[in-house]
Amino acid sequence: MSKRWECPKCANTSYETDEITTTGSTWSKFFNIQNRKYVAVTCRNCNYTEFYKGQTSTLGNVIDFFGN
Repeated sequence: MSKRWECPKCANTSYETDEITTTGSTWSKFFNIQNRKYVAVTCRNCNYTEFYKGQTSTLGNVIDFFGN
């Protein structure tokens, strides 16, 4: 059973999603390796945003490292 997302502030069910990546700490920050991935869900009514942790791939981290 799948549950639709509902904004906790205004109870709106219309939303959009986006994906962001960030650096971790220590060496990944030093080398600017984007090894943290999150999905952002934003309410289309009030712009409230929640972040959910995603998964990154090793290949994506290697490509990111050499792309810097």
